[in-house]
Amino acid sequence: MHSITYVGLDVHKKRIWVAIAYDDREGAKAFAEIPNDPFSVKKLVKKLEKTSRELLFCYEAGPCGYELYRQIKNLGHFCIVAAPSLIPQRPGNKVKTDRRDAVSLAHWLRAGELTPVWVPDEEHEALRELLRAREMAKRDLQKQRQRIGKMLLRHGLHCSHRNWSAGHIAWLRGLKLEHSSQQMVLSELIHAMDECQERLNRLEKEAKHLCKNSSLGPIIQVLQALRGIAFVTAAGIVAEAGDLARFKTAAQLMSYGGVTPSEHSSGERKRRGHMTKAGNSHLRFLVIEAAWHYRHRPAVGKDLRARQQHVSEEVKQLSWNAQQRLHLKYRRMTAQAKPPGVAVTAVARELLGFIWALGQMMSENTDHVA
Repeated sequence: MHSITYVGLDVHKKRIWVAIAYDDREGAKAFAEIPNDPFSVKKLVKKLEKTSRELLFCYEAGPCGYELYRQIKNLGHFCIVAAPSLIPQRPGNKVKTDRRDAVSLAHWLRAGELTPVWVPDEEHEALRELLRAREMAKRDLQKQRQRIGKMLLRHGLHCSHRNWSAGHIAWLRGLKLEHSSQQMVLSELIHAMDECQERLNRLEKEAKHLCKNSSLGPIIQVLQALRGIAFVTAAGIVAEAGDLARFKTAAQLMSYGGVTPSEHSSGERKRRGHMTKAGNSHLRFLVIEAAWHYRHRPAVGKDLRARQQHVSEEVKQLSWNAQQRLHLKYRRMTAQAKPPGVAVTAVARELLGFIWALGQMMSENTDHVA
């Protein structure tokens, strides 16, 4: 019986290629191809248990999700979900098959060269999917509004009210076009816009209900004490980043968001470039959008004051320090003729540092929420 067996899994919708490597042998080898279903996976695990004292599994993160990871963990074995972009590649290897991919995973797992991704629990995953669905609904609503706006432009119709205000929408519903077919098209576009708005409202309501009745509620409430971070942004940050206390330093969270500068240095030559964009793209989007608020002078407005009602004075002070530091950062960079987008990216990087600090505060003491 072998002491440790390293198992690489190349996972697809219907099939899984399995490869194994032992700690006392050279090279990894293909073992089997099995259907991608819980019964077949359990059967595979039971078979491998007979030949080894310890089993270590791995597979690439991808569209098949984390159910396989959870099943293997429930069966009592170690499993990692590897980051695809960080799996070592051999430049001379020009043949790629599912079988070879599984063998490669087993080999790199034994070598300790695989970088695991953070696997969300069911609560985090549910919130993540809910907020991503909300983001899709938001984009669909914007597309419908653009279609309506282009139709109005083609017919030379203009409204004195601000676009998509209550007055503008009331004017839009009262429009009467000369041709019945054009009137039908406008009615259908308005109906589609209303459906998108209703879907958006339902998803936001469900997200608030989920956060209110979960363990994620306190950290989401604390993050809203920062300027530019209301409920949707705070919940999105928690859903994408997970437990903020798992990052040992603020730099790790910045790297996870992909907002750290790239670098290409050799010898005496040092060169830093644009941000890496190598982390979680949705987290990066949320933080950069929030960072635009810091181009304004530090202030505690009506909405921010309402969000800070149920947090401690220590959290309020950190929020105020963030406003002063990040606004000064933006002003200094724009004064040096840096483009606003570059300055905001730098602000977003430091904003993640303050988010990390709040996460550490909450992990050490939960009394920051009333």
